[in-house]
Amino acid sequence: MSDTVMNRPAAASLDEQSIRAFGERLRGQLIRPGGGEYEQARLVWNGMIDRRPALIARCADTADVVEAVNFARDHGLLVAVRGGGHNVAGHATSDGGIVIDLSPMREVEVDPERRIVRAGGGALWADVDAATQAYGLAAPGGLVSDTGIAGLTLGGGLGWLRRKHGLSCDNLIGAEVVTADGRVVYTSENENFDLLWGLRGGGGNFGVVTRFEFMLHPVGPEVMAAIVFYPVESAREALRGFRDYTATAPDEVGALTFFGTIPAAEAYPAELHGRRYLAVGAPYIGPIEEAERALQPLRELAEPMLDLSGPVPFVELQKMFDEDYPAHTMRYYWKSAFLPGLDDAAIDELIELNERRPSAHSTLDIWHLGGAIARSGPDNSAFTTRHYLYMVAPESNWEHPEEDEDNIAWTREVVKQMEREAQGKRYYNFPGLNEEDDSDIEATFDEVYGRLVALKNKYDPANLFRLNQNIKPKA
Repeated sequence: MSDTVMNRPAAASLDEQSIRAFGERLRGQLIRPGGGEYEQARLVWNGMIDRRPALIARCADTADVVEAVNFARDHGLLVAVRGGGHNVAGHATSDGGIVIDLSPMREVEVDPERRIVRAGGGALWADVDAATQAYGLAAPGGLVSDTGIAGLTLGGGLGWLRRKHGLSCDNLIGAEVVTADGRVVYTSENENFDLLWGLRGGGGNFGVVTRFEFMLHPVGPEVMAAIVFYPVESAREALRGFRDYTATAPDEVGALTFFGTIPAAEAYPAELHGRRYLAVGAPYIGPIEEAERALQPLRELAEPMLDLSGPVPFVELQKMFDEDYPAHTMRYYWKSAFLPGLDDAAIDELIELNERRPSAHSTLDIWHLGGAIARSGPDNSAFTTRHYLYMVAPESNWEHPEEDEDNIAWTREVVKQMEREAQGKRYYNFPGLNEEDDSDIEATFDEVYGRLVALKNKYDPANLFRLNQNIKPKA
């Protein structure tokens, strides 16, 4: 469904008295149009997204979320749920609807003995990493630390730990959820497991998750990471070497390779500014002495132009790309395609597509999958695209509205050209503007789609929560 249709406000019957009474019931804050506070509160991370909700309910706790859900349902308001606000498609806001804003709910509690962390629905991965690394533990998150835990987990959750410890959603062992009828439902391995199964990759279709509970794993405090930049002229040689390396790489290595352009930043030698590259980023989740040996081949794929490899605190590794993705200013459009392998034809196509990359801020990423991702299955989670070895992700990032058409067109062309046998299957944390029709959603969820529809019928039969990779209920 198009972005325009998805964000069209439902018929709403709002009066001043009802709004005031709603605001008085909140322990948090009700923000309305008018004034600088609203202008700041309505912003989300993607600078392409410029919407004006009628109300922003900044929730202090779960009781506030219940109030907001009930108010939205009773008044026919389109509901957007904001955790970290980092969603590429802008699902965390809408025109004329209500934003249920969880950003104050960032509390994090670590149980180091049981290796469990509990975090509020508004927490960022930086919050979780800081709390868990105090004990030498980590939950699998993403690659940008100011991403919200909610959106990343509900959409799957690819990060550095993916091959060793699985996706973020694979490590979700419990949650507190406010459903469309205003109930607070607890779900775990032993209680309402159907809901936990759906939250593991099924998106925000089933309610507002106000608390997440994750398994933790021993990680850090330092890890060894290979971070190497090769000249783009060596890309064919380096990509073939990357393919050969990943064919037998241990699960401890979470490797990613990507095309890009070196920015004019102090972190890079001045003589390299503006140079196009193919880079490799790969931490080893294990002892440093093992890591150096295991990662060395990635440092020798061709003649490097810059090698920044070495031990790094895990919390710093998690923040490595933060500055590349500033909030509110840059414009973002990211999509994905899955590959069963990385043959020479695919490598040649990637090199050619990179030559046509219109923005120096953009990257063309190739994620190595497998490992723990592939060892889970449909009985454990709604996330289904597990058996592919690679994911190609064009991340278009640019500055000016007049550049929108070229960057969006390039991203779509990459996906169209690289889909191979996985046509229509998507990683929904890279959703573009969520403009695909229902057939792509059905193709992605594949054998579990019917089970997701039944779950939607159970927890949200009127489709109150539809700003997402929407699973439509059946009448």
